[in-house]
Amino acid sequence: MQLTGSEIVIECLKEQGVDTVFGYPGGAILNVYDELYKHSDEITHILTSHEQGAAHAADGYARATGKVGVCFATSGPGATNLVTGIATAYMDSIPVVAITCNVGVSLLGKDSFQEIDITGITMPITKHNYIVKDVANLADTIRKAFVIAKSGRPGPVLIDIPKDVTANKTEYIKEEIKPVEPSDKISEEELAEALELIKKSKKPYIFVGGGAVLSEASEELYTFAKKVDAPVTDSLMGKGAFPGNDPAYTGMLGMHGTKASNYGVSECDLLIVVGARFSDRVTGNAKKFAKNAKILQFDVDAAEMNKNVLITEGVVGDIKVILEKINAKLEQQSHPEWMKKIMDYKEKYPLTYHPEALTGPFIVEEIYRQTNGEAIISTEVGQHQMWAAQYYKYTKPRTLLTSGGLGTMGYGLGAALGAKTGRPDKTVVNIAGDGCFRMNMNEIATAVRHDVPIIQVVVNNHVLGMVRQWQDLFYDERYSATVLRDAVDYVKLAEAMGAVGLRATTQEEFKECFAKALTCGKPVLIDCMIDCDDKVWPMVAPGAPISEAFDEQDLKAKEN
Repeated sequence: MQLTGSEIVIECLKEQGVDTVFGYPGGAILNVYDELYKHSDEITHILTSHEQGAAHAADGYARATGKVGVCFATSGPGATNLVTGIATAYMDSIPVVAITCNVGVSLLGKDSFQEIDITGITMPITKHNYIVKDVANLADTIRKAFVIAKSGRPGPVLIDIPKDVTANKTEYIKEEIKPVEPSDKISEEELAEALELIKKSKKPYIFVGGGAVLSEASEELYTFAKKVDAPVTDSLMGKGAFPGNDPAYTGMLGMHGTKASNYGVSECDLLIVVGARFSDRVTGNAKKFAKNAKILQFDVDAAEMNKNVLITEGVVGDIKVILEKINAKLEQQSHPEWMKKIMDYKEKYPLTYHPEALTGPFIVEEIYRQTNGEAIISTEVGQHQMWAAQYYKYTKPRTLLTSGGLGTMGYGLGAALGAKTGRPDKTVVNIAGDGCFRMNMNEIATAVRHDVPIIQVVVNNHVLGMVRQWQDLFYDERYSATVLRDAVDYVKLAEAMGAVGLRATTQEEFKECFAKALTCGKPVLIDCMIDCDDKVWPMVAPGAPISEAFDEQDLKAKEN
């Protein structure tokens, strides 16, 4: 069957089971959009307010559903506006296929109107990218892109298609797409060494990262943790892989991790790292990280072994497959004294906040209470992100969507749109600081336009909170360019875009506002006024080991 390039794009997306595309049209991609129009009953198109929003929405859709997210953009600035979203997906290993169109083949390299070398620009931030100059190669390229995005360590792939290629015709043969299955080839020698380390350990600790979420390994991880009889901590990306309400769970690790996790990992004799990559925000001073421990790392990407922290042994492979194989061979371990010590730490060093005022922690805890822990939470980046990680108990994977690696302000609202589109049955809440929210707040209009009932909570302290916290603690209170004292009224802004706008200044007001937001069935924004000097505790100073985590009480004791 003879089809045009644009028809092939749509047919290939249908082959892959794509039901939603996020994007923004323009001259170079018009042919594709014209074809998409004819298939609007099969593929929903969400017209975002900005291409960055489309990239984040595709990313949020992928994180929430486990499927590949797809976004479209036109040439030139349309394509470059995707870059931050593609980089965000790359840093967190999220499967996204970005399809851009370019000027015609004959116009490439001539500085034509809205021409840009988007494959050159995105080479460092994609698993792979393509420019398709011959329509005969288009279908195979799209199929390869989806396989690459999903296989091994997932990640974004970009396909750039010149406009004349979208118009040219070639023979198209439909294919049945086989699911991408993880390899079950795991080194028996590596497995044997791992089992030996676990059996010899007296004080094991399990550290869980985003790899456990991506490989859908939650059940296997739970079995493994109970067999090892070890406490469990996680990274920001690992939230929900192990239930946050389980007694063995000790909270997050690292710069804003709990004292129980930071002290426990500093004292353990074996750290079992499941799909995490030792980010600097986790390790603190890498030379002093888990200094008493042998380190056993499970990861699909061999390049992550011995990259940031030297390990004792590693097992390379899909996390789910590794854990299945280890669980089959591992006898039940028992470490009652060690578990009691860590549980005592949990009791001695709970997370605390000022109980009387409206604060970030209270807001997150109230969201948890009213959603029964069943919501999908997206966040921006900063203090509110840490509070969302600390105070919401994630019991299932794919329920916290946040930019961990790149730390992208402006990520969360687009991600919430993508998540709610992919999981319409779930309550989806984006928690944002006021600084982050204004980066891409125009996507509220997108939520209204497409009737996507997300809840936008703005934790409004009129400052760039996390940067101010550092300025307060380490820069002698020199608040350079972090104060946002201006006249922006977010309630009026929401209403102007067609959403419901609410404001909360007290705990009771927030309770009422959020209860209303849950039932109104429309996009809602809640503007929450909090103190500009609220801080995220505990904290590890930059360059310090995680064993030196401190909180507000420690700071006051030191000053006295």
